[in-house]
Amino acid sequence: MAKTKSPATRILLALLLVGAGLAMRPEMAAAQGAPMNFRLAQIEGRGCGARCPRVIVAEGVIGEETPQAFVEFLQTVAQSPGLRDVVVLNSPGGRVVASMRLGAALRKLRAAVIVARFGTEGDRDFAIAGQCMSACVYAMMGGVKRVVPPESRVGIHRMSSQDYGAGQGRSWSPSGPTYASDDMVDALAKYAAQMGVSPTVIRTAERISPQEIHIVSAAELQRWRLASPKF
Repeated sequence: MAKTKSPATRILLALLLVGAGLAMRPEMAAAQGAPMNFRLAQIEGRGCGARCPRVIVAEGVIGEETPQAFVEFLQTVAQSPGLRDVVVLNSPGGRVVASMRLGAALRKLRAAVIVARFGTEGDRDFAIAGQCMSACVYAMMGGVKRVVPPESRVGIHRMSSQDYGAGQGRSWSPSGPTYASDDMVDALAKYAAQMGVSPTVIRTAERISPQEIHIVSAAELQRWRLASPKF
């Protein structure tokens, strides 16, 4: 007998049907950024040495292959000593459905998500301010705990896809954006609620032009149950 699909699974399936091809911008940041990659970083502490805890660093644009790449990365590092279920996330955005899939993988891992990025100096990693813009927010929602330090930024705006037609010579000209259907907006709002986040996030984002971005305030992060400033 087939298993009954969970509400989160049904929402993701609906998104696959109505949302394929949608991306969120700033379009230049997402288009020109490198694909998301994953690595381990060690959190240095007083006296822990090689026993210092390790976290997963996820940085770059979320593409169609990102969720599977994340799962495969987890398989390679599962036995790493000191590994914690913490993902340090830094992304300008990317594909909406792929971001939802990544969020689902994070929830399955029961990972905490921190919006930040890691710099490297010699063999030493250190955390600095990061960003989670556009579709990245849907991936972030998958965290069982979500933390946005005061220095980091989270940004939202309306979903759209941009179709390009041939222009003169080798150039390409935009033919105009396509916006998410009401069904997809509703599905995303349900997904947010399933992840413990207020659907107001989705409704607010849909009122903001794709050419602009709203930086979510600390008060909004907490009011929408999107994130806390610290653990």
